[in-house]
Amino acid sequence: MIRATLVAIAMVSALFVAAPAVAVTTTGLYNADVPVSGTGASDLKAGYVAGLKEVLVRVSGSRDVLQLEGADELLDNAESLLLSYQVGQSPGQARLEMNFGAVGVNRALAAIGAPVWGANRPLTLAWIAIEDRGQRQLITHSETPDSLSDGAGMWRQLFRAAASERGLPVAFPPDRFEGDRALLSDLWGQFVGRIDNASKGLPNDVMALMRISRSGGQWRAGWVFKGMGMDASERSANAESPEALVVKVVDQWAELYASRYAVSAGNVGDSPKVDVVLDGVTTLADYGNVVKALQGLTPVRAVGPSRIRGERLTVQVTFTGELNQLREYIALDSRFVMQEAKNMAPPARSPVEQTAPAIKPVTGESGVGTVGSSAALAYQPLPEGDEQDAAQAFESLYEVLYYRWQLAPGNGDGD
Repeated sequence: MIRATLVAIAMVSALFVAAPAVAVTTTGLYNADVPVSGTGASDLKAGYVAGLKEVLVRVSGSRDVLQLEGADELLDNAESLLLSYQVGQSPGQARLEMNFGAVGVNRALAAIGAPVWGANRPLTLAWIAIEDRGQRQLITHSETPDSLSDGAGMWRQLFRAAASERGLPVAFPPDRFEGDRALLSDLWGQFVGRIDNASKGLPNDVMALMRISRSGGQWRAGWVFKGMGMDASERSANAESPEALVVKVVDQWAELYASRYAVSAGNVGDSPKVDVVLDGVTTLADYGNVVKALQGLTPVRAVGPSRIRGERLTVQVTFTGELNQLREYIALDSRFVMQEAKNMAPPARSPVEQTAPAIKPVTGESGVGTVGSSAALAYQPLPEGDEQDAAQAFESLYEVLYYRWQLAPGNGDGD
């Protein structure tokens, strides 16, 4: 059963207009926030194990990863994969916030034969109709806080929490469709035409058309997918409570996507690679200086194939250590100005909104503080590109790094 008040939630808003079919980068996949009994060594160790379990499921894409041979030994050594942690307090409960190393976790998963599902994941536009006590409601994106007394609000909160737990980007249609009875009727009948028209301009990689109903003591969800070459036949799940039903549904979604996009253990490799995207590369000299600067960083082993589109350069960087260490080295060069994907997208595209702030920075040392409404996950669309960009994004294990290249003041050649 999902404890919605304890799960960090950050979801994609469907309230911005742009061309559909964009991959979404997911940050915080390697973070965990779990309740602990205290701050003693045994309490913290139990917290490390619980946190790593969440991360392993989220990154492999399957709960079955915990049953693989070698998983127990991996969990026993959870602390060795930990980069930082912080103990805090929520009302009446101590909590442990953790940040595990992406490279270390990926290698550990590969070592036990598990796949690794990367940070760039498909965005599901969820059209969900609920029928309860003779009334039908549509789950829409909402700017107002969810209320457990509001039927659609409760379901929206449950889906957001379950999707966050699995690292699955999910968007709901705008509020303007809430009172559209004809559209709700078509959704209940799973007639795609009107829904397809209503979805124009709403970013998504795949649409899910779902109807949820209750019969006696059982809840049932039935849905069909549209997009990305998905099988159009109806899928379903049954459970005794809304919480259990939503978990089953989101689990099926996550495992289906992971089966398509996760990298097999044998292809994870010992040398991690990350895409670095830079705007402002306007000349051949800029290109040469970017490559030279990256090659000169201690963690960088190689700067691989590059692509240029307008003033945007994309290079693949092979590095050693953890991704955050590479970020720290890049930050030492003032010519690399860190950007967010939303700031690099075309002006017509509005930024993705989130229902909770991103997780607060945690220092390299442990600490004790107050746990607020921090979110373990955040989602944002990748900048628009072509089909090659989208395919490459889904194949990448690590979140794309975004920068703007600017020459150092008074140094025209960038050296």
